[in-house]
Amino acid sequence: MPVIEVQGLTKAFRAYRKKPGLLGALQGLVRREYELIWAANAISFSVEEGEFVGFLGPNGAGKTTTLKMLAGLLYPTRGAARVLGYVPWERADGYRRQFALLLGQKNQLWWDLPARESLELNAKIYGIAPDSFAESLTQLTDLLEVRDKLNVMVRELSLGERMKMELIAALLHRPKVLFLDEPTLGLDVVSQKKVRDFLRHHNATRRTTILLTSHCMADIEALCPRVIIIDHGRIFFDGRLSEVLDRFADFKLVTLQLTGTGALSPDLEKYGQVVERTPLSATLKVKRDRVIPVCKALLDELPISDIDIQEVPIEDVIRQIFARPESVDGFGGQSRR
Repeated sequence: MPVIEVQGLTKAFRAYRKKPGLLGALQGLVRREYELIWAANAISFSVEEGEFVGFLGPNGAGKTTTLKMLAGLLYPTRGAARVLGYVPWERADGYRRQFALLLGQKNQLWWDLPARESLELNAKIYGIAPDSFAESLTQLTDLLEVRDKLNVMVRELSLGERMKMELIAALLHRPKVLFLDEPTLGLDVVSQKKVRDFLRHHNATRRTTILLTSHCMADIEALCPRVIIIDHGRIFFDGRLSEVLDRFADFKLVTLQLTGTGALSPDLEKYGQVVERTPLSATLKVKRDRVIPVCKALLDELPISDIDIQEVPIEDVIRQIFARPESVDGFGGQSRR
């Protein structure tokens, strides 16, 4: 039985639309015009126990709104969802003790208290036994390398240290489901890697079901075998991350390096789009079905010392998907696994 089941989940917000200028402001005092904004529109998916799923989309796509509905913070306009057998927005005590929501831009720790005291307060709220709290705290702070920061005021921690403490606070009660919204936002590359390594280890050892939203594709590539892509409030792809390249990237990158005595042909465009070029090297964007004949032709024509074929970076593919107009085939539909 899936841990998370979502069927036709929809959330619409009513927004006031003001007309421009003073006249518009005066008209608004008499009669206001409203419009419906569909943050989530008939979303359906399921997640099995222990899955680590990436939830992708541009700003305003509906990712955070969906997480907040699954966490019980928002009531849907219509549709249904069950997490661990509970309806999230009923806010049953049994459910609240089995999930955690971590928003990268929100703080749950007390700003003017040492991190340890905030964590002890969380333990009291969740009714965690002292021995269990001490064991979890030691394990989590060691894994995230912040044990020496426990007695530092939260406001005096660096952004990376604070985010690690927020993660510890979210995981103290050992939730079965974890919703993460931009957990590495604003972190340096070293801190990002440590948080990713920790989440991978936690998912593997605890079998925690994790739904992750992130604009950092390094997070998604490192952690999420499966991705759900959402835009304009609708899901149009649900499957393995590797399938994104197969479905939406119809080209590869061919990089060639010439010998010291060679010279690049001036008409390389006949083989593909020239992405980068130097006197002795070039990178071409070549259609997938033409990669082999193009490489053969290049080897026959030029004194090539090395040739390399690579997939297009996943972040470029995702960027192209988000840039597509809503009318392009694929939007509004769902790819089922």
